[in-house]
Amino acid sequence: MTSSTSLWRNRDFARLWIAQSISAFGARITREGLPILAVTTLAAPPGALGVLAAVGSGAALIVGLTSGSFIDRSARRPILIGADLLRAVVLISLPLAALSGLVTLPHLLVAAALVTGASVAFDIASHAYLPTLIGKAQLLEGNARLAATDAVAEVGGPAIAGVLFQWLTAPLAVIVNAGTYVASAAFLATLRSGEPPPEVEPRQTWFREITQGFRLAWAEPRVRALLLMNLVQGLFGGVFAALYILFALRTLGLPTSLLGIAIAAGGAGALLGVGLGPWLARRLGMGPAIIVTIFCAAVSAMTISLAPTDREGAMTVLIITQITGDAFGVASGVLIASLRQSLLPQSVLGRVGGAFHATAGAVAIVGALGGGLLGDMIGPRLALAIAGGGFLFIPLLGILSPLRSVGRIDAPISSP
Repeated sequence: MTSSTSLWRNRDFARLWIAQSISAFGARITREGLPILAVTTLAAPPGALGVLAAVGSGAALIVGLTSGSFIDRSARRPILIGADLLRAVVLISLPLAALSGLVTLPHLLVAAALVTGASVAFDIASHAYLPTLIGKAQLLEGNARLAATDAVAEVGGPAIAGVLFQWLTAPLAVIVNAGTYVASAAFLATLRSGEPPPEVEPRQTWFREITQGFRLAWAEPRVRALLLMNLVQGLFGGVFAALYILFALRTLGLPTSLLGIAIAAGGAGALLGVGLGPWLARRLGMGPAIIVTIFCAAVSAMTISLAPTDREGAMTVLIITQITGDAFGVASGVLIASLRQSLLPQSVLGRVGGAFHATAGAVAIVGALGGGLLGDMIGPRLALAIAGGGFLFIPLLGILSPLRSVGRIDAPISSP
C-alpha cells in the first residue's frame, strides 16, 4: 500500500481535509470581500484601505503573541471549531448592519480584526495538529494535499467572491461567506481520533510566555532564517494587502467579476505549486528549493505594477502574475511548513507558529499603513512597484543563511 493510499485511508485526515477546504473557500471570499465591501459600499479611499489591512495585521500580531502557549497546552480540535464559528458570527453582523443602513467603516474594521484573529488561531492550531494526525513521515505529503485544497479555493473563492458581490450585493454575499465557516466547523466536529494530552509545562511570566516562540525559533538557525524571511514577506505583503484591490478596481478599471476571475486564475498556478515544491525539494534539497521558489514569486510580484490600463492588457498581466506568483508561493509554503514541523518538537509548534504570525502581523501593519500613505502620495502603481522590488530581499536572506544547505526531510536532518 502506498503512502498516498494510507494517507487517504486516514478518515480523520480526510475529514480535516474537507473542513479546511470549505474554510479555505470562506477565507478567500473574506480576503477579497472585505476590501470590495469597503470600496463599493463605503467608497473607502486608499488610506482607509491601508487602515483596514493594518487592522487585520494588528490582530495577527496580537493573536500570534498570545495564543501560542494556549494552543500548545490545549486540545487543538476545539480551537479549530471555535475559530470557524467566531468567524461566522462576526461576518453575519455585517449584512445585518448593512441591510439596516448602519454599516460603517469602524464596524468593518472591528469585523476584519476579529475574523483575522480567528483565522490566525485556526492556522496555528491546524499547523500544530497535523503531525498528531498523520505523523512526521507524511508531513510533506499531508501539507501538499492541504495546499492543493487551498489552490482549488484560490481558483473558486475569488471568482465566487467577485460574482457574489456583483450579483447579490455585498451584504448577501457576506452571508454566503459566513455559511462556509459553519460548514467547516460541522466537519471538524466529526473528527474521532483522540489527541495525546499536551505536555505539562510550568507556567512562566507573561513576558516569557509571549516571547518563548521567538526564542525557540531563533535558537534553530534554519528556522531563524525562515523567521527573518517571514518578516520581510510581511512588510511588503502589507503594502500589497492595502493596495492590490484598489489598483485593480480603480487604476486598471476592472469590474469586481473580472478581478475575481483574475485572482482565481492563480489557483491553477497554486495547483501546479503543490507538486512543484516536493519535486524541487527532491532535486535541489529543501533549502535551495525554498530559496528558488521565493525568488520566482518575488519576480512575479514585481511584474504586477506593469499592468496596462486597457482591459485586455490588464487582465493578461494579472492572470499571468497570479498563476506564476501562486505557483511559486504555494510551493514555498508547502516546503516551509513541512520544514518547520520537522525541525521542531510538536510540543512547541503552537508557540513558534504564533511567533511567525506575530512577526508578519507586526511588520504588515507598517507595510499596510505605509502602503496606504504611498498610494495617496505617489499612486497605487508606483507603491506596488516599490513593494515588489522589496520582495527580492527574501531569497537573499535564504542564500546568506544555513537554509541553503538543508537537504531532505524524509530522513533525519543533521544539525547545522
